[in-house]
Amino acid sequence: MGYNCFVTSYGYLWCGMIFGHRGKDGRDRAGRSLQRSVTKCHAGGIRSYFFPGHRLYTFPRIIPTRYLTSMKERTKKSSGDLSEPMKITVSKNGPYIVSGGVPLKTEEICNDDEGFCRTWRVAKKYPVQEQYALCRCGHSKHKPFCDGTHAQVRFDGTEAGDREPYREGAGVTRGPSLTLSDNEHFCSHGRFCMRAGGIWNLVRQSANPGARDIAIEEACNCPSGRLVVYDNATGKAIEPGLEKSIVVIEYPSRGEHGPLWVRGGIPVVSADGRPYEVRNRVTLCRCGRSGNKPFCDGSHIGQ
Repeated sequence: MGYNCFVTSYGYLWCGMIFGHRGKDGRDRAGRSLQRSVTKCHAGGIRSYFFPGHRLYTFPRIIPTRYLTSMKERTKKSSGDLSEPMKITVSKNGPYIVSGGVPLKTEEICNDDEGFCRTWRVAKKYPVQEQYALCRCGHSKHKPFCDGTHAQVRFDGTEAGDREPYREGAGVTRGPSLTLSDNEHFCSHGRFCMRAGGIWNLVRQSANPGARDIAIEEACNCPSGRLVVYDNATGKAIEPGLEKSIVVIEYPSRGEHGPLWVRGGIPVVSADGRPYEVRNRVTLCRCGRSGNKPFCDGSHIGQ
């Protein structure tokens, strides 16, 4: 089975050659399953479907040729031999273009018996792709991937342009053992900070080992990195060791579809080519409503 396919930076799939007839066993003439073939040509989460007539169809779209990259070139590269460093680029009024083979998964926020946010649960892992596009407008029918709907709804993805370093906008709460840095501007309302009286009170009580441990746990679970605790003895930040990855946040008990949790210090670059401050934890808006684009400001709550 041959193909002449292209993947756009917007995650669309364009095939210059339709796959062959499907037999009763669901395999193509080369003896490979069509679904496996689809996986090889799958980018940005665009789905392909079987229709009567035994041919494979994809979502066709008119795409500017400047966005096209040969899929044949991409499929030659193994996941262990990536040509690009990990990076997330914000496209103008379009999706996030993720490059460098960044792992992607969905994690759910889990409550404890008292109803407070406590832990994370991995709900889904996606196949690793060298490049893919993630929805930023909130209207894709194939979330978390982009399907081009941003063009139909005329999404205004104008970035807020706020590049103030995290430390410059952060307030400080000092305790006997820990110091809390809190930049509310980056809050994505993960709510991990509310248990056991709240992280602010816990830091003030951090001479108590139990309070100290909970404060550190709550800060490290803050997906946006709004909250960072420092060890007073060393002066160093206590940060979780996070794999470079992107997590789609879901909160089933509240029916909330949260932001994209970018972990491990992956660079985020604006549509004008300027990089944002690299941090271990940031959250990017995927509902399209944030007033602090590309970052989440909690506007998805109550959506």
